[in-house]
Amino acid sequence: MGFQTEFNSVCKFKSEQELYELLEYDRGKMLKQGLRVFPTGQKVIAYTPANKAVAIVKITACVAEINFNGEEVTSVELQLIRPLTEEESAVQTALAYEMFFGEAESR
Repeated sequence: MGFQTEFNSVCKFKSEQELYELLEYDRGKMLKQGLRVFPTGQKVIAYTPANKAVAIVKITACVAEINFNGEEVTSVELQLIRPLTEEESAVQTALAYEMFFGEAESR
């Protein structure tokens, strides 16, 4: 057991529903597997499950716990700052692929 730190500027959604709720209601929640630390107050870029940059969000809360099933989970609450323009999205998506997402595939 240990904490994985998420100190980069990437917030990748695994669920389209969680992302939809954030974009629709300006607030949302994301559930992650494992115990992670997301720094409250930090602004990050939100990505779709397909790794496309879509918005700037602010992390408002982060709770890491072991649930009733004995699973390590982290719940992250987010506030929408603003959606990205198409141009911003294209640039951020390309940069994130080079910096984060593309690395795992090239190993």
